[in-house]
Order: sequence, then C-alpha cells, then structure tokens
Amino acid sequence: MQLTGAEIVIECLKEQGVDTVFGYPGGTILNVYDALYKHSKEIKHILTSHEQGAAHAADGYARATGKTGVCLATSGPGATNLVTGIATAQMDSVPMVAITCNVTLPLLGKDSFQEVDIAGVTMPITKHGYIVKDINILADTLRKAFKIAKSGRPGPVLVDITKDVTAALCEYEPVVPEQEPLHQHYTEENIDKALKLIMESKKPYIYVGGGTIISDACSEVMEFAKKLDAPVCDTLMGKGAFDGHDPLYTGMIGMHGTKTSNLGVSKCDLLVALGARFSDRVVGNPNKFASDAKVLQIDIDAAEINKNIKTEASIVGDLKEVLSVINKRMPQLEHKEWVSYIQELKEKYPLNYNKNGLSCPFIIEELDRVTKGDAIISTDVGQHQMWAAQYYMYSRPRTFLSSGGLGTMGYGLGACIGAKVGMPDKICVNIAGDGCFRMNMNELATASRYDIPIIQIVINNHVLGMVRQWQTLFYEGRYSQTVLNDKVDFCMVARGLGCEAIRVTSKEEVAPAIEKAIALKKPVLIECIIKEDDKVFPMVPAGSAIDEVFDEKDLAQSK
Repeated sequence: MQLTGAEIVIECLKEQGVDTVFGYPGGTILNVYDALYKHSKEIKHILTSHEQGAAHAADGYARATGKTGVCLATSGPGATNLVTGIATAQMDSVPMVAITCNVTLPLLGKDSFQEVDIAGVTMPITKHGYIVKDINILADTLRKAFKIAKSGRPGPVLVDITKDVTAALCEYEPVVPEQEPLHQHYTEENIDKALKLIMESKKPYIYVGGGTIISDACSEVMEFAKKLDAPVCDTLMGKGAFDGHDPLYTGMIGMHGTKTSNLGVSKCDLLVALGARFSDRVVGNPNKFASDAKVLQIDIDAAEINKNIKTEASIVGDLKEVLSVINKRMPQLEHKEWVSYIQELKEKYPLNYNKNGLSCPFIIEELDRVTKGDAIISTDVGQHQMWAAQYYMYSRPRTFLSSGGLGTMGYGLGACIGAKVGMPDKICVNIAGDGCFRMNMNELATASRYDIPIIQIVINNHVLGMVRQWQTLFYEGRYSQTVLNDKVDFCMVARGLGCEAIRVTSKEEVAPAIEKAIALKKPVLIECIIKEDDKVFPMVPAGSAIDEVFDEKDLAQSK
C-alpha cells in the first residue's frame, strides 16, 4: 500500500509495539505529528514542556518497563535539546530511539532556518545514527534503529528524516519484528577457566552492575550467590538487581559505598564482576583496587573487558545465559569463615546518620517504610541521589532510575513521568535536590496536564549540596556559587504549574505528607527543608583507594 513517509513512521512504531512516545512538535516534523494525530488511539503522545524532558521521559519509560523508549523532536534547537537526554541514555545503556526531522533535502547544508546536522552532533553519544534522505529506505532504517537500540548492550539510536521524505509517497509492506537471537562469543574454555577460579577461591565477592538488570539475570545472580556462598555488593546502576534485604547483601561499592563493601572487596581473593564496567566512581585508584584479588568479569560488551581493571579471566556474553551455564555446572560451595567475617564488618560499620532533626536519610527511610519498598524511585544527581541509593531498600530490578554515568542534573522528573506512564500501577517518586529541581521543574506542567500522579520530593537545603560538601572537605570552605538561599518558593511554583504541594519542616510531618501524596492520586510536590551542611558518608576521596573510605566519625577523629 502507498503511504507517506510520515505514515510509514507511525506504522513502523506500531510494528515495534510502541504504545507511547514523548515529544514536542515543530515545523519540520509537522507531517509526522499530523499522521500521529490520526493514530492517537493506538499511540499515546505525551507533550513535555521541553525536548530534554521528552528524552528523559523516554529514558525513564525504558528503564522502568524494559521496552525501547521513543522521543520525537523537530529540527535545529528541538533536536539539540535532546542531546543531554541522549547522552544520559548512552552512558547508562538505555534502549531509546530518538526520531527527529530536518529541513528538506535541497536546503541541507545551506545554513537554512532551524537546520542542524543532528546526526553529526550526536555521533559520539549514540549507539548508531541515521539521516534518511530517501523514502525507499525509511521503513528499513527505522526497523534497524529499534533492533540496534535493543540488541547486545542497549543504547540510543538517532533517526533524522528530511521533511520532504515525510511528505513523499512510497509502497509500504508491514513486517513482523523477529526476536533477535543471542550471539554468544564465549567458549567452553572461558567457562572452564571461570569455574576453576571460582572453585579455588576462599574469599569470593560478587560485584553486580546494571547489566544484570538489562539482561534480566537477577534470579540467576541470586542462585549464583547462594551456590557460591559469597557476599554481594552493587553499583548505583545495579540497585535492585540483588535483594537489598538478603543477608549476603553488603550495600553499594565505591565513592559513597558502604565501609563493608569497600573493605570487603579490598580483602577478597576473587572478585566476580557481573554486568559491571569498573567505573572510576567504583574503583577509585585503579592501581589499588581489589589488589589481593583475581578478577573474573562477565559482560556482553567485549570493549569493557580489561578496559579499566585487568582481569584474570573473562566471559563475553549475555549474563543470563552465561550464569545459567555456570549455575548448572557449579556445585554448592561454602565460605563460612569469609561470610562470617563480612557479617562482622556489617555489624561494625552500619550506615549511620545524625538522628537530630529532619534529614534526607530519615526521609528516604520513611519513604521506604510507607511504600513498603515497592515504589519506583527516580533521582537527580547529588547528595540526595546517594542517600536514595543508600537508605531505600531496593528488592526488585527496574525500581531505581538515576543518571549514573553522565550525572545529569534535571534527569529525574522527566524519568519519573516516563516511568509512571509505562508502569501506571506503581507508586513513582522522584527525589531531587533544590539545585537539580530548578533545571527541569517545568515538567511539573507535563504531569499536571495529563494528571500523571507522580510524587516529587524536593530536598531543599538551599545549597548545591554535593558541591558544597567537596568545598567543605577539600576547598577550605570557599563556597563559590553554591548558595541558593533566594526567594524561590517551590510550593508556589508547583501550585502555579497545576500540582498539589506540601512543605515539610519536621520529622513528624514526613510520613503523613507521603501518605497524603499517595492518597491524592495527583501530581504532588513535597518540599523538605533540611540543614545546609548535612553530608553524605561514607566517602572515598576522588582517586583514592576504596579502602581509604571514611565517615563522619573518622573525620572527627582525624582533626
């Protein structure tokens, strides 16, 4: 059948099972939006307040559902406004297809109105990018984009389409997408070497990353941990991959990881890295990281093997498949003495904070209690992000959404909207600092426009908290441009954007505010006023060995 390019875009989205897109219209993408109007019962469109919000919403939708997120934008500034969201998805391996439209083919390369080479701009921050100048390849290009975004190590793919292609006519034949087969690159020798290391180990430690969630390997990781009888730590991206209530769990590793995880990994003789990439925030000083241990790394991306940390053995493949093979061949092991030692560390070095007055850790603990640990939590970046990772007990995958690799301030609200749209039966809460919230708080208008019942918690300490913490510890208290004590009233802003608002100033008000926000079933902002100098502990100074981790007590004793 003969369809316009714009209609082919919509039909390809339907082919891929897309039920929701996030975007903002403009001149060059008008044909696509006109076609979308005719299919509004099949594909829901969420009009965000800003294109960056659309990219973050598509990202949050993808992380929460496991599907591929889709965002739309027009040419020029519309397309460039997606860039931060695309880079965020790339750094955290999130499947996303960003569809933009450009000026007509005769106007390309002539500095035409709202013309930008968005494929060129995003080349370093996408898994792949296309510019479609011929309608005859449009459908196949879109199909390839979805295949690439989801296969192997996921990531964002950009498809830029000239406006004349969206208006032209072409024969279209629907295609049923095929399930992408797993292409395993490991050998029996790889498995044998890994099992040999595992069997020889006396003090194994498991280090779980976001790849565990992406590969849907959480049950296999749990079985592996029980059979290996080894403690488990996670990365920021790995939150929820291993049940935070399990006795073998020791908390996050790295710059703001627990003392138990950092000290334990530093003393283990085998570190098993599962879907984790050894980022600098995890390893600190790479020359001193797990220096007594042999490293076994299992990852789908061969480029991550030996990139940051030298391995003794590695397996390149889908984690779910690889662990299924290992679990079948590995006998039940016992490391009673080692596990007991780690349990002693957990008892000796629990996470702790000042219980006097209202604080973010207390708020997170109350949120965990009220929601029974069953909410989807998104965050922005900074102190509140680390507290959310430390004090909410994640027990299921796809319940913690945060910009780990890029560290994108302003990410969380759009992501929370996307998560709630994709998972309407879940309580979805975004936790932001006042500095981050300023960046994309306009997306509250998106939540109110569609009556999306998200909860936005603003941890307001009137400063850029994490930067101020570094200024306190490493810059002799020179608070350059980190004080935000101005006249902005976030509750008034929220109400002005059509949302409910609650201000919390004491510990007693926290639980009732959360309970009320849940009961209202509307978008609600809860502003929590905390002290300006609360700090995130434990902490490892940048570039230091992770066993140099210190907390507030250590800091006081060192003075």
